[in-house]
Amino acid sequence: MGIVAGLDSAPDFTRIVVCDTDTGSVLKQGYAQHPVQSTDGGGRPSDVDPQAWLLSLGEAAGGGLLEGVQAIGVSAQANALVPLDAQGNTVRPAMTGGDKRAQVAAADLIDAFGGREAWAQAVGCVPGAAQPVTKLRWMARSEPESAARTAVLLQAHDWLVWQLLGRPVRRTTDRGGASGTGYWAAATGGYRPDLVELALGHQAMLPEVIGPAEAAGTTPEGLLISAGTGETMAAAFGLGIGLGDAVVSLGASGSVMAVHPEALVDQYGMITSLADATGMHLPVVTTLNAVRALRGTAELLGVPDLETLSDLAMKSTPGSHGLVLLPYLEGERTPNLPHTAGTLAGLRRESMKPEHLARAAFEGMLCGLADALDVLRGRGVEVRRVFLLGPAAELPAVQSAAPALFGAQVVVPQPADYAAIGAARQAAWALGVSQGTLDPRTPPVWQGPVAQVLDPGEDLAVGQAVRQQYVAVREQTHPGAFRA
Repeated sequence: MGIVAGLDSAPDFTRIVVCDTDTGSVLKQGYAQHPVQSTDGGGRPSDVDPQAWLLSLGEAAGGGLLEGVQAIGVSAQANALVPLDAQGNTVRPAMTGGDKRAQVAAADLIDAFGGREAWAQAVGCVPGAAQPVTKLRWMARSEPESAARTAVLLQAHDWLVWQLLGRPVRRTTDRGGASGTGYWAAATGGYRPDLVELALGHQAMLPEVIGPAEAAGTTPEGLLISAGTGETMAAAFGLGIGLGDAVVSLGASGSVMAVHPEALVDQYGMITSLADATGMHLPVVTTLNAVRALRGTAELLGVPDLETLSDLAMKSTPGSHGLVLLPYLEGERTPNLPHTAGTLAGLRRESMKPEHLARAAFEGMLCGLADALDVLRGRGVEVRRVFLLGPAAELPAVQSAAPALFGAQVVVPQPADYAAIGAARQAAWALGVSQGTLDPRTPPVWQGPVAQVLDPGEDLAVGQAVRQQYVAVREQTHPGAFRA
């Protein structure tokens, strides 16, 4: 039918994939690092000139990469706030990532609106240092002149789409991107301008939220630009996850997300209620400790890398000879224990061996993520398959234990640019709808990722016993942590 492109503007680079619209096969790729930005003159690493995103986009698209492309989808880093003045110029550099400057502003906002439960009910999330609404509060308090000049609020993918279209009067976003702002509610599908005013001190223009299969517009050259979305939603769309699927991401911290038909409101703030790129919902539960617990254990045991730690752990057996590690090394968010520390329980003479501690680290990390999965399951989210992402997903100690501890089939996709692929799939959907060949309610069916599939099999009962051992230690050490 044709070819489309997906563009992923990550925090450090831009990647572009060109895909066949029928199958999703990647035909060509482009890549460029963002230009290194100086932090002289009081600049901070989390302050980024958005022009850097355009420069790397141009470099990544070099060499005629986009020749023949009929539509482009844009994925970009979440939580990057781009404040514009009334003329469309940036008021200050974009604020990106989990900006630590905004931590005090987050607490301030939570109190100003009546607490965590009030926020969860209003917009499906509790403000943290990353959310744009919190960055607005910081700007109003720390840079009042910038706040006063701010007339329009965009995120990274909104801004890039707007630039690609030639900066039209109409500015758009999608449900996925809007749901991460802290001033749009996934449950109602509407903005909360009162929360913008609470944070910024005055109203600002917000982009129009368009449907998953709608086009944001067409370039003067006739190139269709789809709605775009955030990286998390684009990656989920690129993986092809649907009802019954969850995604567990193993970074320094961990995250668990799943597709669900409705928004989930959690009064304790453990669930962040996001929207996905298809019209469904994407509840997310995060843990502060995942691979950082493995790295800490490797340093303690004096092993050089996680591969060696995995080999060591495989010399032990399920249950780690009674050793249990609660991996709350940085405090924890799930359960909400921000000021706690990790716990090592079950020390006996026979368990005090390096391989048992190594195994306990892997089991502790996975049990912590299983706790996060259970938060979703407890709210009616079905989990039949778990997609396991991140370099640590390739480790034998992870793959041998995860299916039984998660109580589900585990899928380990081969590494690929899933956010860029998801953006391209969105472009193919919008193109098909515009041509009358696709239904706006049904995205194109693309081939799934190449993946290993791991089943719990006969190990399920063993995994349940290990989970019970972990839960018993957690409840003894932190009684009622999941009920308060």
